[in-house]
Amino acid sequence: MRMKNIYKIYRKGTALAFASVFTFGVFSCQTDLLDPVPKTQIIDQYAFDTPDRVSLQVNNLYTAVKNGQFLGGRYQVYNDIRAEDFLNRTTNGVTGLLVWNQTVTETSQNDVISLWNAAYAAINQINVFLQGLEDNDAKFVPPTFAADYKTATLPAFKAEARLLRALSYHCLLQLYAKPYTMGGTNKGLPLRLQAETSLANNDLKRSTVAEVYTQIIDDLNFAEQNLPLTYTGSSASTLNVTRAHKNTAIALKTRVYLTMGDYASVITEANKIVPTTGPFKAATGVPHALQATAAAVFASPQETTESILSFPFTAQNTPGTQNQLAFYYRSSSTSSSNPGGGEYGLNTKKGVGILGDTAGWPVADARRSFAYKVGTEYFWGKYPSGTPYIDKAPVIRYAEVLLNLSEAIARTTADVDTRALELLNAVHQRSIATAAAPADNTELLAAIKLERRIEFLGEGIRGMDILRLNDDFPAKASVGAVPSTALNYIWPIPAPELAANKLMERND
Repeated sequence: MRMKNIYKIYRKGTALAFASVFTFGVFSCQTDLLDPVPKTQIIDQYAFDTPDRVSLQVNNLYTAVKNGQFLGGRYQVYNDIRAEDFLNRTTNGVTGLLVWNQTVTETSQNDVISLWNAAYAAINQINVFLQGLEDNDAKFVPPTFAADYKTATLPAFKAEARLLRALSYHCLLQLYAKPYTMGGTNKGLPLRLQAETSLANNDLKRSTVAEVYTQIIDDLNFAEQNLPLTYTGSSASTLNVTRAHKNTAIALKTRVYLTMGDYASVITEANKIVPTTGPFKAATGVPHALQATAAAVFASPQETTESILSFPFTAQNTPGTQNQLAFYYRSSSTSSSNPGGGEYGLNTKKGVGILGDTAGWPVADARRSFAYKVGTEYFWGKYPSGTPYIDKAPVIRYAEVLLNLSEAIARTTADVDTRALELLNAVHQRSIATAAAPADNTELLAAIKLERRIEFLGEGIRGMDILRLNDDFPAKASVGAVPSTALNYIWPIPAPELAANKLMERND
């Protein structure tokens, strides 16, 4: 008897576990007549029969990527708590203690294993979907499908899938592989690009870091060419934040090229959506622009034109227990508004935590209003929701594109470039009146680096910046510094992957 494939197929490490795509239960081998398929379960034979079913699968690709163990919260948290600006308060191994301690191992279930599993599950779901489109091409014709479905709709769906795959691989590289700037020939990731519906292809060696980046750029280039310029209609303000469009691909390319140290390409991409001079507003596609205040970006419903891509949640669709951003960073005290889990407080130690650096981050800076004091500790209130904690999980916003461009210009010029400084001050001066005025290019680069640390605190950028610049992870509290040459500078490959994939190699 044939077991029918159900969309989706999750990849756990290398072992496959079968679950639903836009289904709501596990589907076992059964006879069609004695056990009819429930309407809430769609098998591969019928998954591409109608436009609604195909569209729903696209929605579920986003659901897979925004898994709470991945980009629904944990990825952002891990990239912040590896650095120095947050202090662990609860010594809870489930909520990142080993990540904060820099002591994760290949058997660390709650982080090293779970994030890898969630990311590769999402990647395989994307690959299964893309293969399904190819296998069912003959179905996409009138009268069930519109006459232009193959030329207008399907390319955009493929583009969304490939953008999400590129995003997933880029995130994995930031944790499990050495930075591109240390050498593209270093060990990267198993580059899985085909749909896996059995255990037959478990064994796959690691591609190099450069090879994985090449695939990421290829996916993002395809996405840019085939995604819509913008979404329209009554839901446009939501879709332009929560679904990929052309500017999403462009913005992500500025991040990817920055992590590669390819500053010329950062400038080329950013110039597509950033004017030569201020006020800076994207002239094509979604009209991305900075908001008047940083607080406005994170105020409900978190759908401003500054947010280029964020993952949404509702009370019926939460990131899951102990994954939510507000849960990690808000105080657990019931005397404070919208209490969270109080897992991490802000590091106020002078010379270490950014909150204690009143010279670099002046008290007049409006972004300090995100920090609030409970007792003797400070917590981070960038994510304002209370239980069930349904703040959107940020991926990238226009402020980052401006600072990516500013840095890329500064790294390709010898003096204080006027445009690079203007871009920096566009972000800086919306929160504080005093403009940054670096005396030379070295000071300009330092100012950009500091601005990124402040602007994106709690958004998962700090860890990525440390890696791409080959900086050491600074010491904090009882945790010593982690040099860029140390083995634990990057995460180990998970034990289940090493056990199931005979071609997999450990990091060295």
